[in-house]
Amino acid sequence: MPSYKTGTVTKLLSERPGLQRVEVDGRKAYVLTQLIGPVREGDRVVVNTTAVELGLGTGGWDVVHWNLERDEWTEPGASHEMKLRYTSLQVDTGMTTPPQRRIEAGAPMVACFLHSQVAAVAAAFKHTAPDASLAYVMTEGGALPLAISDLVADLLRIGWIDVTATAGQAFGGQREAVNVAHALHLTVDCDAVVVGMGPGSLGTDTVFGFSGLEVASVLNLGVLGRDAIVALRWSDADPRERHHGLSHHAVTALKLVPEPVIVPVPKGAPRPKIGNHEVVEVDVPDVGALFKDAGLDVRTMGRTPDEDPGFFAYAAAAGVMAAQRVGR
Repeated sequence: MPSYKTGTVTKLLSERPGLQRVEVDGRKAYVLTQLIGPVREGDRVVVNTTAVELGLGTGGWDVVHWNLERDEWTEPGASHEMKLRYTSLQVDTGMTTPPQRRIEAGAPMVACFLHSQVAAVAAAFKHTAPDASLAYVMTEGGALPLAISDLVADLLRIGWIDVTATAGQAFGGQREAVNVAHALHLTVDCDAVVVGMGPGSLGTDTVFGFSGLEVASVLNLGVLGRDAIVALRWSDADPRERHHGLSHHAVTALKLVPEPVIVPVPKGAPRPKIGNHEVVEVDVPDVGALFKDAGLDVRTMGRTPDEDPGFFAYAAAAGVMAAQRVGR
């Protein structure tokens, strides 16, 4: 069951479009302003504390549910297409018109298992093809509001991502899509696209009960004319046997993809054999150094590239492969 409490906004920590970070009675919380509007210091608010109380991976942040200082709040929507449908927070996001410019068929599409992989893909892609454009499609497998991603905000700021689109119930991208196939259609003006969930994911330690299984569906959308590439989930440091080395998530998802896809691996690294998929070795840049030069602190499960080099190297391999296939 959800948990709520009321409190007072005691401090405004930061804000950007769609998001405020605040303290409520000294406890960290964030405000999705697209859904409930902004708050100010001194406002009495209702806060959802469920995730923090359960110890889930939200970074220790509660969510402001409503501002008690106002009797009503409204902001005109773009049209009449709703996301978060049939909840008390349903929002009219509208849907985006497909762009006029269209790239050639066969443009690369990278599918990721975790949000942190997106940064490594983008870093390697832009390092290899600095003049090419890259779109990020955020699925509904993790966080639904794109505004919550500090990573995406940073990648947009430094130019490693050029366009964002949010698919399904995910919302807040520069372009809004009904599903991933629609999002791919809305990003046909970009040279390549990386697809992956937002921050957070759900796993149940069962064969099919994990958010990353969506990668199979994404890769199967290669039939839409995209050159399908997978960013393998690999770890040198994960203490869990099922995720050490090649994650069982990657193995399971790729078994559900009948048509061959491209599986890039760093040159000299282990080459897993998964069905009839095409494993290709590529030279990868030092992603940790790229992050450092760009002023980014990117981690996966709290681990830096120095602490889990394989995780970032395998994701970077997918970014290099995508860059090499631009314009083919």
